[in-house]
Parts: sequence; C-alpha cells; structure tokens
Amino acid sequence: MLVRNGDICSVWNFDGNLAYEDIIRSTNNFDIRYCIGTGGYGSVYEARLQNGKTVALKKLHRLEAEDPNFDNCFKNKAHILSNIRHKNIVKLYGFCLHNRCMFLIYEYMEKGSLFCALRDDAHAVELDWSKRVNIVKGIAHALSYLHNDCSPPIVHRDISSNNILLNSHLEGFVADFGASRLLDPDLSNQTMVAGTYGYIAPELAYTMVVTEKCDVYSFGVVALEIMMGSHPGDLLSSFTAPQSIQNRMLSDEI
Repeated sequence: MLVRNGDICSVWNFDGNLAYEDIIRSTNNFDIRYCIGTGGYGSVYEARLQNGKTVALKKLHRLEAEDPNFDNCFKNKAHILSNIRHKNIVKLYGFCLHNRCMFLIYEYMEKGSLFCALRDDAHAVELDWSKRVNIVKGIAHALSYLHNDCSPPIVHRDISSNNILLNSHLEGFVADFGASRLLDPDLSNQTMVAGTYGYIAPELAYTMVVTEKCDVYSFGVVALEIMMGSHPGDLLSSFTAPQSIQNRMLSDEI
C-alpha cells in the first residue's frame, strides 16, 4: 500500500494504521449494532468515517482470520477487486491486515441486497418493471465486462440475489468476489464446487471445470427471480402440489 494523504477512498492509497483506528472508532470495535449482514466467511458492518463518508466493512470471522491458509482467499479477493473498474460492480476502497484482523472496505449500498428487497413488500413495490429490467441489464453488463474485457477473464462463481446489491437509486451492483477465479488458458481450471445452492450450473457440479457459462447460468436464475419476485425453484415446487396442477399457467405467476 502507498501512504500519501490518508485518503481511504482510494484503492491501495491510504494509511493502514489510520484506517484501522478510524474503523474501530466508527464501529465501536465491531459492535453488533453496526452489523448489517452476516455470511459464511464474514460479517458486514456499516461504518461512518471521520471524513463523513459511509462505507461497508466486511470483516472475516475470527477462525478464518487466524488461519494462515485463508490468506490466499483474502488476497485473491483484494487483488481481483483492485483491478476491476465497472459502474455495476461494487467498488473496493481499501483493505486492512491488522493483527490477524482482515477486512475489506467497500462502497456502501443503501438499499442492501436484491434478495431482501424482493422479499420485503415495501421495497418490492419500489422495484417497478423499469427498475427490474435495469437491474438485469446492469448485472449482464458487469458479467460481460468480467468475461470479455478483463485479461485473464474473471468468473465470479457465486452470482445470486444475495450478492447483488442496490444503491439508493435501486441500481444493481455485483458484489462478493470471494469465490471468483481467474481463467488460465494453460490450465484445466478444475476446482471444488463453489456458489449458492439453487444458482449453481449443473455442469459445474459434474465436471468441476470453471467456465464463463457458470456465471451465465446463475445470471439466468437471478433474472427469473427478479421478474417473478422469488426464486424460480419456489414456483416449480408450487406446481408439484396436487391442488396447483389444474388451471395454472406460468404467465399467471410472473
């Protein structure tokens, strides 16, 4: 990291010690009151910095932070995000490695995850057809950038409604690159299955080979979820109920 003017809003361009102290103060040492979400690898906190800017802070769980082998995942995410420049991908402002405490500092998204917005009646009403179509377009543009404009191509591997965040204008942004992979044309690109159940391409589960098609499949599931308001698997389950078989059409559900 370069130390210049202490500006936390420039990737790799801030004083790490100063940033750490500011984060500790703004979250009251990661108090649960500031926690806005928890995932498999870490918790996300809302932090208002001394300069008045609000950021999202993803702090890895203690077990991961204390495991030296987990450094690779953390560095992988930081490396990938530091080189990404796209309007529909959440910006990385910086990161800290401090006494085995790892966290990433992201652009703050006021409306939270797409998953929660679709399932909250008040937020779902705000998502009219125009906004929903724009979210789908934004995700498509972001994936096209990762697959075609990055060298080597980047496969996200965990596109789901939980990993699409919305800003105050209800625009969609791809987030959470913890499972992402750089495609190497000289390697087989075989790996363990990663992603969220219900969004994983079946061919990945069988072949263990990562390709851009994995993201395309997941994108299709998310696009249907946006249009229908719930995961398409929920709709398919409803059709298995005996009382639901007669006089039901897919168009009635969309």
